[in-house]
Amino acid sequence: MTQSTGRPSKVAVVGAGSVGATIAYACLLRGVARTVALFDLDASKAEAEVLDLTHGLQFVPRASVIGGADIAVCKDADVVVVTAGAKQRPGQTRLELAGTNVEICRTLVPQIVEQAPDAVFVMVTNPVDIVTYAAVRFSGLSAARVFGSGTVLDSSRLRFLVGEHLGVAVQNVHAYMAGEHGDSEIPLWSSASIGGIPLRDFAVPGRPELTDAARRAIAAEVTGSADRIIRGKGATNYAIGLATARIVAAVLNDENRLLPVSSLLDDYYGISDVCLSVPSLVNRSGVESVVDVPVSVEELRGLRASADALRSAARSLGL
Repeated sequence: MTQSTGRPSKVAVVGAGSVGATIAYACLLRGVARTVALFDLDASKAEAEVLDLTHGLQFVPRASVIGGADIAVCKDADVVVVTAGAKQRPGQTRLELAGTNVEICRTLVPQIVEQAPDAVFVMVTNPVDIVTYAAVRFSGLSAARVFGSGTVLDSSRLRFLVGEHLGVAVQNVHAYMAGEHGDSEIPLWSSASIGGIPLRDFAVPGRPELTDAARRAIAAEVTGSADRIIRGKGATNYAIGLATARIVAAVLNDENRLLPVSSLLDDYYGISDVCLSVPSLVNRSGVESVVDVPVSVEELRGLRASADALRSAARSLGL
């Protein structure tokens, strides 16, 4: 495991668009690092975002914000969050973005590694599973140190919807979306629980039950909600900003937290050579290990189908 250097921590966010700027903002609110750096090829955009964030430093835990179009702003970062890439258009699948964003990754990632060779890389650019697989290849770093935000946000959406349906606080819901961060993702109902009670056994008199039909509707809402947001306002940014700040905190604070991030799998229920999301132990070393959560036959079939789709997409791009 990577040991603390004793120096103040630094997180670099690559890409100052709506997602990158919101991640920087969420990191400041959470107080995860002493320095937040924002890099973008558009110097005026990066500098304006830095100025705006700097003006609010009175109201957050002690930190400094730097940024600009010089990649040296990423120097010696402990965590690098990559959001740079083409935006997902309304009606466009994440996999359709793959070609453009993989090529951006091919050029950008080695340059960042030169500046921050000891960093843990968190990929957020979509399609995150393909981009993460590419980043592992292009970075030359260990697979543990390069992973994607994966289905952390999707799992938050799932927990919110389950809690809303059952009338319980979202904080009491423990459930994961797994597989692709996209159309083939699946809910892991077998391991879901409410306040320590297996979901299949949870019942409160006078409250609705989570029927098979309700589960299907919730799963469809989780998968389709990003497109609804994109159609309405052009991008998702707040929830992914909060989710990514949560991931960064797990790394920098060495939390050993279970999060469904996307990492390179090696014989996970027979699945290998693909990046997809399963519950994983995240700490200062990155993804220390993936966790074998109970899965049903149907869920395992879904995970393998998701892996096949992602692997096929990666191969089509020469990865």
